[in-house]
Amino acid sequence: MSPLPTIPSSEITPKSVYQARPRGSGAFSRRRFLAALGAAAGASGLGACRGVTGGAQITPVRPDGTAIMPMAQAATDELGDPLTSFRAITSYNNFYEFSTRKEPVAELAQDFTTSPWQVEVGGLVANPGMYDLDDLRSGFDIEERIYRLRCVEAWSMVIPWSGFPLAALLAKAEPLGDARFVRFESVLRPDEMPGQRSGGFAWPYVEGLRLDEAMNDLVILATGLYGEDLLPQSGAPIRLVVPWKYGFKSIKSIVKIDLVEAMPMSLWMDSAPSEYGFFANVNPEVDHPRWSQATERRIEGGLQRRPTLMFNGYSEQVAELYADLDLEEWF
Repeated sequence: MSPLPTIPSSEITPKSVYQARPRGSGAFSRRRFLAALGAAAGASGLGACRGVTGGAQITPVRPDGTAIMPMAQAATDELGDPLTSFRAITSYNNFYEFSTRKEPVAELAQDFTTSPWQVEVGGLVANPGMYDLDDLRSGFDIEERIYRLRCVEAWSMVIPWSGFPLAALLAKAEPLGDARFVRFESVLRPDEMPGQRSGGFAWPYVEGLRLDEAMNDLVILATGLYGEDLLPQSGAPIRLVVPWKYGFKSIKSIVKIDLVEAMPMSLWMDSAPSEYGFFANVNPEVDHPRWSQATERRIEGGLQRRPTLMFNGYSEQVAELYADLDLEEWF
């Protein structure tokens, strides 16, 4: 497995942009992860993104009413691209459980209950379990991962997530020999999520990965961004982040993770099978049926377009996973 991209830690976010604050420890233990990965190997996202338009800018606040002014450990990703601002990340939201339109999501999600929260891990595993959010935060090393997010609608962001490798949780569950895929399920709560009261989608939201994809070091379960807890509109309190795939694969507000033998049927595969497939790897050579994927527009980067990177720039880490896959079937 190739090493993770190196983030230039010397490039600190300017004080004029983000208010400095102390950061906790919780550094990622590479040795601990490799041990977990070996144990699992031996046992062997939300909504399709919509184009960004204008809309109300909601200033994120904490429960006590104070404005959030976060910072990140670095000012750019490993390619030198600047981080997308916290305000933009938390204002441009695709979360169909609340609305199929981008603009109302942050407001509609303000009263969404994120505590208490539990995630059930089961299926073809030796050690099924129910995890409280606090168990996940304290039981695994939390670190910052600066990743590019490429939307299927051809816009992109650079986001500093806080989270831990999915592989560590799967290793603890000990997948059985018949396990081939990982199925993820979001919360079903139509009383708090008005989008779930509308027709057109088979709720709850479901996504999936092959087991070898899920065990890749890049895949994390995120609980925060910019050093703050996730806000409801960003998938609080815990979501998947798979940076080399289109954003709809990174399922939000997860309540269930199952190891299964058959490929899961995702919400988008069920809703629009001619447009959305299982893999959804970022590939500039394979267009969406209704538009090109050859270029993208970076949020806060104006109207200028930039070439789309193969696997969103993470080829070194993931290309070997698809050596035998027909490129035309990736989408």
